[in-house]
Amino acid sequence: MATTGSQEAPRQARALALARNPKLWLFPGILCGVLAVVLSLLYMGGIVNPTGHLHRLPIALVNADQGAPPPGRPENFGTRLTKAIVAGTPSGTVAWRQVDEAGMRDELATGKVYGALLVPKDFTAATTALVTGGATERPTVTVLTNPGLGSLGSSLASQIAQNAAHQASLAAGRELLAALPAAPAPGPDTGATARLLLADPIAVTTQVGHPIGSHSGLGLSAFYFTLLAVLTGFIGGNIIHNGVDGALGYSDSEIGPWHTRRPTVPISRTQTLLLKMIMTAGIMLVTTSLVLLCTVGILGMDAPHQAMLWLFAYCASLAVGLGVQAINAAFGGIGQLVSMFVFIALALPSSGATVPLQAVPGFYRFLSVFEPMRQLSDGIRAILFFDARADAGLARGWVMIAVGVVLALAFGFGMTRYYDRKGLHRWTPQPTD
Repeated sequence: MATTGSQEAPRQARALALARNPKLWLFPGILCGVLAVVLSLLYMGGIVNPTGHLHRLPIALVNADQGAPPPGRPENFGTRLTKAIVAGTPSGTVAWRQVDEAGMRDELATGKVYGALLVPKDFTAATTALVTGGATERPTVTVLTNPGLGSLGSSLASQIAQNAAHQASLAAGRELLAALPAAPAPGPDTGATARLLLADPIAVTTQVGHPIGSHSGLGLSAFYFTLLAVLTGFIGGNIIHNGVDGALGYSDSEIGPWHTRRPTVPISRTQTLLLKMIMTAGIMLVTTSLVLLCTVGILGMDAPHQAMLWLFAYCASLAVGLGVQAINAAFGGIGQLVSMFVFIALALPSSGATVPLQAVPGFYRFLSVFEPMRQLSDGIRAILFFDARADAGLARGWVMIAVGVVLALAFGFGMTRYYDRKGLHRWTPQPTD
């Protein structure tokens, strides 16, 4: 026991002596600090002020009012209301899409709008009755939500539409009250009621415009399923990369106290990458099936197109996994850090899956053009919530998966063949026994 203690003391002293060496701290300290700063700015920068960064959030605006214009008025009350709503919205914050009811339903069903504001067909008749004292209830407009685009985006659109309708109601009320003396006089018992109703003449109700299932995470199941597809591709790709390198003798294998180093297999970089990509394609079949089994089979997630969901998720994981292998082959030891930024750090805040892209700074909207998670999230959301319609984002998702696979193959094999032609082989001489 004394011998063991005497042997351990120098080791501890050696570790403490090394810890006092500032050069040993320099590189990991700087790198970890930079990562902390960059990740903090990336993730929090996209969510801290969504209303302050609003940029053309798409909301449908429908004027279904069929009433004739009141005497002396060129337009009916519905037309005047929708014009007031558009004019009263701060410039550049909302993109009001003025469509008919059929167009509104289609845009809700394809995820092109986060909500809608509907002026009913009897709006002018109801407003006229209110002015003439023939009604005791306010005319009503309806705000329709689209929970398939996420609870935050749908809620944001609902709040904007409700506030716009309320502001337009107050403006209309001031105009109607000013014209009240010129209108036919209400009865003595209804004058006070009429004036009270006219002060804020429009009621606003809220309904679900495009319903989704109760097991959809309030619209967030698409994002989390996308995250699972990306993470299985990213983590699985790195596990395969490290496992193959360990099996071929190019890296140490260490589990707990057990450490091994296999004999180095003389194999080119190109052939090594080919092996890793073949294994990625095979293992992603298993992981995608298990993800679907757990989320749909065990947890009961609403998934109306399961076969297509499996195929899309598999191709998504495969594209990410192939990208990870290509980046690791090109960058070596720092490849895992590079791929983490490409597929996770930059992709998450620019996905638009939790906070709408129209409510984040422009930098994230720029990233969303090519970052994979946005494309994959749109595709999976289309499958889960929008009847797998191509124009709901599914077509773009397939295109971007194909582009990602082609880029991964071209970049990965281009770099490894270049290294091989230059004679930059990985194998090292074996130690003698």
